[in-house]
Amino acid sequence: MKLFLPTVILLFAAICLTTSCKKEKPVQPPVSASTRTLRFILYTNENFSGNNYDISFSLHISDGMSAPFDSTVFTAKVKDIPDKAHQLVFEKRIPYGKTVTAGFVYAIKDVGYSWHLDTCAANEKFKVIEYPFQ
Repeated sequence: MKLFLPTVILLFAAICLTTSCKKEKPVQPPVSASTRTLRFILYTNENFSGNNYDISFSLHISDGMSAPFDSTVFTAKVKDIPDKAHQLVFEKRIPYGKTVTAGFVYAIKDVGYSWHLDTCAANEKFKVIEYPFQ
């Protein structure tokens, strides 16, 4: 009986240690086969160093019936819009199934607003919308 109890405790400790010390890599959720990616790239090639107007850029995605995504992503002075080497990059995943219009809508305070839009076909898996602001 004296030999049986330490053996049981040792066996129990070995089982606990082997089952509790497993290091598992974190599992990344798989990218859904029913989504596609839109990559928005914003920069300028122009010199706006003297332009102190406030500008606000929004990402816009619309399927023609509604605009499920329309959000401001960058607000600054026009002179502070980054150049190509410091471009701003945004990504958004959207569902397959419909052709969408996507791009940038921008407003310059006390001047007006405008946009740069492109289409993404229903079956396109990845689309880059690049806008060199002028």
